[in-house]
Amino acid sequence: MELEVKLQVFEGPLDLLLHLIDKNKINIYDINIVEITAQYMEYISMMQTHDLEVVSEFMVMAATLLDIKAKMLLPREVNEEGEEEDPRRELVEQLLEYKMYKYASYELRDRYTYAERSFYRKESLPKEVKQYEPPLDIEALLDGLTLSRLNSIFKDVMKRQSDKIDPIRSKFGRIEKEEVNLSDKMDYIEDILKNGEPLSFFSLLESQKSKMHVIVSFLAVLELMKVGKIVIIQENVFDDIIINAA
Repeated sequence: MELEVKLQVFEGPLDLLLHLIDKNKINIYDINIVEITAQYMEYISMMQTHDLEVVSEFMVMAATLLDIKAKMLLPREVNEEGEEEDPRRELVEQLLEYKMYKYASYELRDRYTYAERSFYRKESLPKEVKQYEPPLDIEALLDGLTLSRLNSIFKDVMKRQSDKIDPIRSKFGRIEKEEVNLSDKMDYIEDILKNGEPLSFFSLLESQKSKMHVIVSFLAVLELMKVGKIVIIQENVFDDIIINAA
């Protein structure tokens, strides 16, 4: 009766070499190339696969081992630093790299297995909790500035607006109501800041065409600060206040 030998299946020639090294308890940095080559050749001689691609991979490694074995019998080559080149160095580097990826694949496989045992429940936070926003810290937002300073600039600009009133035309009987929208002013300020350039608070108010526009612009600045869309800074006490996009 013919004896059947069932060979262990390896993922490739490097996998087989690692198995032989572990089996013979050989130091991977000092491989006994004669012994490993003999066992490797014995294994591939018993391979029964007909897959040409698989066989070719093992045969290429067999040729590499035989080449290294031949070089080990010859005098060692010397590199530019005057050190002897080890013919096994490249093979050792390949084995170490393969071993690292192989163990990493085991770790990923284990994590995948453990992940299958994990269950998560759906989010159950009340709507009120999700919509909660922490109260705004005005002092931190102003970063050293005071509302009194903003107010003083506002009053100064308002006085300038009063000085611009034409003494003749101001006595005309019919005065049209001027429509000024806070949301539009906020958009206007944000559009100015889109180019990344800072905006002078004084210049912003000074450029308005009427008291109503000045007031709404002032409110727009405060509102944009409140929602965190702009940041204002003042380097020195009497310097102009500069507006930047947040």
